[in-house]
Amino acid sequence: MSKALVGPSEAAYKDMLRMIKFVLETKDLAIKLMPVVEDVEELIWNVVAYSDSDYAGDKESRLSVAGFVLYLMGVPISWRSKGMKVVAQSSTEAEYIALSETAKEVKFVYQVLVSLGIKVKLPIIVRVDNLGAIFMSENISVSQRTKHVDVRFRFVQQFTMEGFIKVIFVRTDENDADLFTKNLSGDKYKKHADKMITDKGVN
Repeated sequence: MSKALVGPSEAAYKDMLRMIKFVLETKDLAIKLMPVVEDVEELIWNVVAYSDSDYAGDKESRLSVAGFVLYLMGVPISWRSKGMKVVAQSSTEAEYIALSETAKEVKFVYQVLVSLGIKVKLPIIVRVDNLGAIFMSENISVSQRTKHVDVRFRFVQQFTMEGFIKVIFVRTDENDADLFTKNLSGDKYKKHADKMITDKGVN
């Protein structure tokens, strides 16, 4: 909605009303804090990330939206939905840029945990629903199709080569980051949201 502050429109006003309605109808929901512990004796904390992007979703600027969510021991701890600053020339490039944003957040969370003396399982799994973006993350060679991708996003390849992250494929229907990049049907929204939120009235 912040994009409409400069030039508000009737459509933006309707979107705002829809957003307020959603907030009021979900006031009893809260973040789900139920850690999943696999090995109690040798506790190594597990971080898993989901990354996603739409492609040229903004009809005026043609900018894409990047989104991610990070789970720590099964608990959502970080998530973001943000318009990109550059125009992606393909869906693969948009997904790769979103992956780079996710990787930066993963690195930050990892550094915070390590500074607290917490052992973190490596490589950290990042789930993406675009095979082209996964290929780019694993191959340092530049082809005609990928040479235009800005070098500032290439650090993802270094993270992968070092074994810090491992990018694996996830079907779009199973990608929780879809919540942050596009409008979903009620069924798809509930499927993803149920992993992250719970009713405060439920004990």
